Amino acid sequence: MPQKERRWLHVDRQDFIHAARTAIAAVASLLVARLFRLPEAYWAAIATMIAMQSTLGAAWTVSRDRFAGTVLGAASGALLLTYAGGNIAAFGAALFLLGPICAALRVEQPAYRYAGITLIIVMMIAHTQSPWMVAAHRFAEISIGLAVGLVLTAIWPEREPSAA
Repeated sequence: MPQKERRWLHVDRQDFIHAARTAIAAVASLLVARLFRLPEAYWAAIATMIAMQSTLGAAWTVSRDRFAGTVLGAASGALLLTYAGGNIAAFGAALFLLGPICAALRVEQPAYRYAGITLIIVMMIAHTQSPWMVAAHRFAEISIGLAVGLVLTAIWPEREPSAA
């Protein structure tokens, strides 16, 4: 039987439900991060958007990798910024080394990408706080976002589309 063709501008009930659960999760993570007075709370909402998957199993895998990458990138960025400043060679070496470190820890390539993104945020964006405080904030903001995404996915799972 041929698959039903979606018409342009057709929005069904599941589309609205998906949009509602995603918006609620992103707003909730933003509010939690603001409750903790994190300076860049929007990172929590961004992490929530990344964590939201169709199944809890998929969300768990993505979130585990993102969490591991955040820890590695934040710690590496704070360490390097403390001892090497914004040195581009140190940044490049750290970015390279995060790849084999992630592989040795047996986390997937998304963890490496997230580690690199977090390293960039911590090292290359000008901040007035200490590197360790910036790294702690990024870790907290992203962890809140991932946790909220996982919790919402567990309590309000996305329904699989029906085969019609």
